Amino acid sequence: MPEFTVPPVVAEPPVGGLADIVYDHAAEDPERVALARKVDDRWQDVTSAQFRDEVMAIAKGLLAQGVRFNDRVAIMSRTRYEWTLFDFALWSIGAQPVPIYPTSSAEQVCWMLHDAGVSAAVVEHEDHAMTIGSVVDRLPLLRQLWQLDRDCVGELMAAGAHIEDEVVHRHRLAVTPDSPATIIYTSGTTGRPKGCVITHANFIFESDTVVTRWEPVFRAKRDDEVCTLLFLPLAHVFGRMVEVAAIRGRVKLGHQPNLSAAALLPDLAAFKPTFILAVPYIFEKVFHAARRKAEAEGKLGPFDKAVDVAVRYADAAEGRAFGTSSGPSPALRVQHQLFEKLVYSKVREAMGGRIRHAMSGGSAMERRLGLFFAGAGVTIYEGYGLTESTAAATANPPEQTRYGTVGLPIPGTTVHIAEDGEVWLRGGQIFSGYLNNPKATEEVLRDGWLATGDLGALDEDGYLTITGRKKEILVTSGGKSVSPIPLEERVRAHPLVAQCIAVGNDRPYIAALVTLDPEAIDHWLQMRGKRKMSPADLVRDPDLETEIRRAVVAANTIVSQAESIRTFRILAGQFSEEHGLLTPSLKLKRKAIEKAYANEVEALYHA
Repeated sequence: MPEFTVPPVVAEPPVGGLADIVYDHAAEDPERVALARKVDDRWQDVTSAQFRDEVMAIAKGLLAQGVRFNDRVAIMSRTRYEWTLFDFALWSIGAQPVPIYPTSSAEQVCWMLHDAGVSAAVVEHEDHAMTIGSVVDRLPLLRQLWQLDRDCVGELMAAGAHIEDEVVHRHRLAVTPDSPATIIYTSGTTGRPKGCVITHANFIFESDTVVTRWEPVFRAKRDDEVCTLLFLPLAHVFGRMVEVAAIRGRVKLGHQPNLSAAALLPDLAAFKPTFILAVPYIFEKVFHAARRKAEAEGKLGPFDKAVDVAVRYADAAEGRAFGTSSGPSPALRVQHQLFEKLVYSKVREAMGGRIRHAMSGGSAMERRLGLFFAGAGVTIYEGYGLTESTAAATANPPEQTRYGTVGLPIPGTTVHIAEDGEVWLRGGQIFSGYLNNPKATEEVLRDGWLATGDLGALDEDGYLTITGRKKEILVTSGGKSVSPIPLEERVRAHPLVAQCIAVGNDRPYIAALVTLDPEAIDHWLQMRGKRKMSPADLVRDPDLETEIRRAVVAANTIVSQAESIRTFRILAGQFSEEHGLLTPSLKLKRKAIEKAYANEVEALYHA
């Protein structure tokens, strides 16, 4: 069976834990700017010495309040500076943070806190405190609850002021690489969330490998400060890896808690990151916003031409990197230069102006979108990983990015394709198992290999393409097996589409439910001189149906006729996390959606 290994570029850590780097950096270069925090809408620098002092003060406060070595402490918050502070303070005393998505329901919170045996919790605000309060009678081990918006940071610092620094250092030096660093719960697309036990060694191997191998991303030019704005949820393994990699890699780190374009774009403009790490959804949003702006200004024709030139330019540059072409032609280079000032620089300006690199994960990115950004001067390195692999297991290398794939194994990692097409992984970042769940651990860990549940293929150069999930394969009544993900992603590439789910298990053919992007729809109506409609009227609009049909026809070009979407239904609402139809990482809960929309699904087969 196909298998590909990339040799390691970092050694596995012989001693120590994640907190050590905070104290080492402060001793080596106390005045270096390590982070930035937003205070009264202004970004304030935090030096490595200031960060160390705050981490130490929180660590002492935690000890004073009864948190002990190996205790587990939940953190339920959006992405903000204090989360990173608590992570490193807890690691300083050998405790284990347990991240909880801020949108989790009371039942989900109760399950995770009970399963992890959490003894204390940090929450962001009153609503989170009330969520935990509503189930506290079922959590006998929970002794403390601290609230960020009620200055629990100041409260803890004061509580631990009498404790000597040496007490914290004794705890920190007792941490070993194989000590559990955190318990991260899977998003639960197929059942109850499972707690992944991730060690200090897992995080150190993963982050140091990424920083070393992707040096162009994590190292600045002379006199240019390298920095990143973290807006991924810190409750997700990808965001957590970014946090650790930034601290270890001496990258100035800022936090942004709100993923909406209205909040994110002004902070990108003010913070001016040199690179970002995001999910494809963010890059799609940036692209569609730029295209809508061009259309509103009557410049859609030139914008679309600029997109085509960027895609062809990046495609030719990719060919040169792999030795299959001589690169962009002189005529193409002239066209590309023309659009640099008119279009590409403005797209980069919307992301702060200094971004030249980005990393993308969480779900697949369409090849054309990756090529567009590369042609516009922002190279996006797409990767693949799971909570169980401490984020990235594969990623596209800087010198040879193959768009539309998730890249090569990161150094020190082996990718193996099993007989049934399942992707298996082995490396220093693979987790040690599920908490309190030996049966589930045995199902995925096999002689050092992680069986991912994802289906994929390796090309002749070792680049991985993910083709679907084993548990999400649709089997029609005619016996045809269909992976829905490529179809759904192609439909979702249309600017008016927010979400798409393919259905067809035990049915005669594949069909789809489609939801709409409200911002894009408002723009579409305005540009066509149409009045604003109720959702019920909108989904029956023949022009809109024609637009969505185009997206479905485009998706069908990538599959055989037996696998194609034969019919679809446009829905008036969106699949939301609040209604239990999405995981916190925005993955579709297929069974829940099919149950919630059972009548609509039935109608697709009895029209």
